[in-house]
Amino acid sequence: MAGHISNVRPKPDKVLGDIVDYVIDYKIKSKEAFETARYCLMDTLGCGFEALEFPACTKMLGPIVPGTVVPNGAKVPGTPFQLDPVKAAFDIGAMIRWLDFNDTWLAAEWGHPSDNLGGILATADWLSRNAVAAGRPPLTVNDVLTAMIKAHEIQGCLALENSFNKVGLDHVVLVKVASTAVVAQMLGLSRDEIINAVSLAWVDGQSLRTYRHSPNTGSRKSWAAGDATSRAVRLALIAKTGEMGYPSVLSAKTWGFYDVLFKGNPFKFQRPYGSYVMEHVLFKISFPAEFHSQTAVEAAMTLHGRLKELGKTAADIKKITIRTHEACIRIIDKKGPLDNPADRDHCIQYMVAVPLIFGRLTADDYEDTVALDPRIDALREKIFCAEDKGFTKDYFDPDKRSIANGLTVEFNDGKKLKEIVVEYPIGHRRRRKEGMPLLVKKFRTNLARVFPTKQADAVMDLCMDPKRLSATPVQEFVDMMVI
Repeated sequence: MAGHISNVRPKPDKVLGDIVDYVIDYKIKSKEAFETARYCLMDTLGCGFEALEFPACTKMLGPIVPGTVVPNGAKVPGTPFQLDPVKAAFDIGAMIRWLDFNDTWLAAEWGHPSDNLGGILATADWLSRNAVAAGRPPLTVNDVLTAMIKAHEIQGCLALENSFNKVGLDHVVLVKVASTAVVAQMLGLSRDEIINAVSLAWVDGQSLRTYRHSPNTGSRKSWAAGDATSRAVRLALIAKTGEMGYPSVLSAKTWGFYDVLFKGNPFKFQRPYGSYVMEHVLFKISFPAEFHSQTAVEAAMTLHGRLKELGKTAADIKKITIRTHEACIRIIDKKGPLDNPADRDHCIQYMVAVPLIFGRLTADDYEDTVALDPRIDALREKIFCAEDKGFTKDYFDPDKRSIANGLTVEFNDGKKLKEIVVEYPIGHRRRRKEGMPLLVKKFRTNLARVFPTKQADAVMDLCMDPKRLSATPVQEFVDMMVI
């Protein structure tokens, strides 16, 4: 006969303690991390501003009860909304992720660490407005940058060695955990309360990847991170009330995260928490496309120019081979009909075909008006992926973190072009000098989509002055971006 189950409450799982100790105690000293975070803040907000041009995104925004305005609530940049921090976090997060154009982290798990800005900025703005109303000092943009670096680090380090996608879970679980930890710290919770909050994030229901994969690919993938970061704010606020946590949420036999959702395997870690992830994060600068395709799209743009030189078109192409890495094949190697923009921006064949035909790849190119061009599907059928194990190895190498793709074009007349290989996309750390001026240009363009010239210039000037930006109260920074 089985013995009784021990009801002795265990100490918190080490994973929880390590996250919380990092959030509370670690001092960010890396100048590179802060500089990269500043660029990340600009780019992330800019992605949100571009998304405001799409009704599919804007219909998600605003108060749940129409007309509601929250006194001293968080404002949503680019909109007239002032909301509670939970809904504001959702709105900012959904805007950021809508067009698949914000930063990326690639490892055993993939994701977009700037998704956490939804919860961070909404909470910081809400806290700052209430602090000023009560005669206390507000948070500054430096506090936001610090929280961004730490959220990036938590999400990214958990992703380095642990593949959530291989057990069918979506990477937004890591957004929820990272946002919960940094938001709880911003709210002033004690160590035990932050542990409780993070445990609530792990015990919470976790999203399936269903909406990212054929045949169910759909627009939830554009607001899933907004949902995760807003849920984090909610859980942190619940923990602030003194609500209990679940110390062995990960390791509990039978009922813990490891046994229920991770095939019984504990998490593995490659490195301690620091500022590595922000320093190495990948920016999407040129193309709003799933990141494993970024170098393929760069190569396709080069090939478009080569085709023009030769006087050839897509109709002259017999076959295109994409030499690539395993993760690319697993996520975006897709045949058959593509039903919506979310389907198209996760199909490498589509993302290569469009630039080869048109010499561009923009957010509008995923819409039906472009996708109905019969040349795209005709060319898609001629594009095939093949894994290069060396590319896969370099993808996981912590010193390289390449995202290599090589394109070879064969023509109907039997001729073949020399393969175009791009190992590192323009948003890679190894191409920062080349990429950051283009990122700034992208931000300027996105500001102009929403704001009058004088207002856009004021935001731009502040963001390009690191010292002044860091010292700016959060609510003043956000007020510069409302309409």
